[in-house]
Amino acid sequence: MSRDYKNRGRGRVVKKAPSAIAGWKWVAIAGIIGAFGIFLFSLKDNKTDQTAEQPALNTAEPKTQIAQTKPAAQKPKPVEEKKAEEPHFDFYTILPAKEVVIPEYEIKTRVREERVGKAKESKYTLQAGSFRDFADADRLRAKLALMGLVARVEKAKVGDVIWNRVKLGPYEQMSSVTTIKDRLKKNGIDAMVTEGGR
Repeated sequence: MSRDYKNRGRGRVVKKAPSAIAGWKWVAIAGIIGAFGIFLFSLKDNKTDQTAEQPALNTAEPKTQIAQTKPAAQKPKPVEEKKAEEPHFDFYTILPAKEVVIPEYEIKTRVREERVGKAKESKYTLQAGSFRDFADADRLRAKLALMGLVARVEKAKVGDVIWNRVKLGPYEQMSSVTTIKDRLKKNGIDAMVTEGGR
């Protein structure tokens, strides 16, 4: 016997029942939006309340003064703004007197510039050492004198400590500075080259 596999329920359509979850989702979304709106509205109210309270506090004081004195017509005094003092910079006067340490690569560059004739005029100083004790600085100065170099001891205050610096110079040419620096290095003295100052 043959069977007919054709769908016989063609005229009948089965409908699914509407989901209760979909309705619940819409209610939750509407509740969140409403809560957010209320939150924004309460922020707006708090902001206007704060601004309203400040003038009320400021106007309460003058009213009591007016009631006590009762002059003809008092004008409120304008609030004086404290002008911030403009900063005062002394580096325009201090900077030319300061010493600037010249790094090794810059020393070599300046020697090359001198050879070409493009060197700028400047005064260079060698600092052979810096000691807290004057006797140590004087000992180094004497050692340099035995080498044929004229040195001086300068006192410098850094913080609360006084340092005794042993210095040579001033020299006008970087080539002479490098020659003296190499000579000091051979004798175990590591010198620092500075520009400017005395």
